[in-house]
Amino acid sequence: MAENLEHTETAQELAEVIEEFEQYRERLVKETMETAKRAKLPKTKVLSQLEPELAKIDAILQNLRDRQAAL
Repeated sequence: MAENLEHTETAQELAEVIEEFEQYRERLVKETMETAKRAKLPKTKVLSQLEPELAKIDAILQNLRDRQAAL
């Protein structure tokens, strides 16, 4: 019984971390684009520079989701 509770806490913790990373990703894109707009930078250039960081975040999210699915 205690073992099931541990897994529930782990699943809940993973869900919370996933949610935080999703929010961070959205905030990063939104704030970067707002700043780029104010600086009058081309959207395509900004997105190309932002893409490596987004790829890292997406990889982390996928890893977390895989771990969550395995529980």
